[in-house]
Amino acid sequence: MGLLNFLKKIEPDKEKSPMLHTVYDGFFTFAYAPNTVTKGGVHIRDGMDLKRTMVMVVIALQLCYLFGTYNIGHQHFVALGQHTSFFSAIHLKIAYGLIKIIPLFVISNLVGLGIEFFYAAKRGHAIEEGYLVSGALIPLIMPPDLPIWILILSIAFAVIIGKEAFGGTGMNILNIALLARVFVFFAYPTTISGDSVWVSGIAEGVSNYGWWHMGFFNGIFEAFGWTLFESGASVIDSFSGATPLSLAKAGWDNVLLHYSESEMLWGAIPGSIGETCKPFILVGALMLIVTGIASWRIMFSMFFGAVVCSLLLNAWGANPFMEVPWFYQFYMGSFFFAMAFMATDPVTAASTDRGKWIYGFLIGFIGMIVRVLNPAYPEGWMLAILLLNVFAPLIDHYVLEGNVKRRLKRAKVAETT
Repeated sequence: MGLLNFLKKIEPDKEKSPMLHTVYDGFFTFAYAPNTVTKGGVHIRDGMDLKRTMVMVVIALQLCYLFGTYNIGHQHFVALGQHTSFFSAIHLKIAYGLIKIIPLFVISNLVGLGIEFFYAAKRGHAIEEGYLVSGALIPLIMPPDLPIWILILSIAFAVIIGKEAFGGTGMNILNIALLARVFVFFAYPTTISGDSVWVSGIAEGVSNYGWWHMGFFNGIFEAFGWTLFESGASVIDSFSGATPLSLAKAGWDNVLLHYSESEMLWGAIPGSIGETCKPFILVGALMLIVTGIASWRIMFSMFFGAVVCSLLLNAWGANPFMEVPWFYQFYMGSFFFAMAFMATDPVTAASTDRGKWIYGFLIGFIGMIVRVLNPAYPEGWMLAILLLNVFAPLIDHYVLEGNVKRRLKRAKVAETT
């Protein structure tokens, strides 16, 4: 109680210092559960503490962060032909991954939350914590070498145009994390498409380590007698950085020439930072289902939609990608990450039970079509989810209209009998 009383005493005046009070309120309600909970916005159907809802999603992402950090380093050294065994030079791979992912995470949250703080102070209301999840998701769906200035632009675009322009948290019609990614894809496509972007430190063909590698970490590793970062190592000629999805255009056998099924399942492959390790993603998905944060209906229907579409494409078989067996489609790409953390966004997804089944099925079906039939863009979940975000209110409208008509029909039957 002493700390609580102290925090109450130093509370800034809301009228005289709106920005300072907004910052104070944000940190206060993060430390203590608020006396009142949301009655509008994202939780229009019930009252709950939004911060703790968001924190649960962030916790569910932690295994993806751990593996993604390590895989950044692993893929980097595989490109150099050094420490190619997954569990060799663990300290170097963790250190390299941390140097890459920490700036992405810090900048993502500083920029996004800074914009949220500004708009909260300007509108005179408490901080809306919806960006906590977006700030954790955005680094995981980006390439490890994405320039910081492009990351800043994409976040500013997504938060200002995609959220604040519509009224803030709970009012946006598009998933904010995916909106940031789609901004990068269309505005700066060379930084997020192709093979080389998914492996860090290979764009120049040589490892150009900085002070953090050669000074800070090498100083620590040398004290323990461990392997050190070696400046000037070149990317080996046989390395391409091709992802399984790009290889699958020539058929599944071509994929297996480069990666084993185990590597694809566990995620020891090039790709977006947090989207490669399927078991860890599924652990996070299970956590969200058990806690009631995410809809299992959307997850299952999205999986079912992808399976149905893949089976139809297998039957058609007009190109090698179509002939990839349906179950192997889930070894490649970011399906499970999109299913668990993107499609289930409670703000932009359908909210009725039947609507969730329709919404998820269409995402899975359309996403698989984009993946297999569009040679310019080998992964379709981002576009499919954003498309269905737009149609989610319409789906819910017709579901509710159908419910009303059925109830009226039952009522009329009851009157005549």
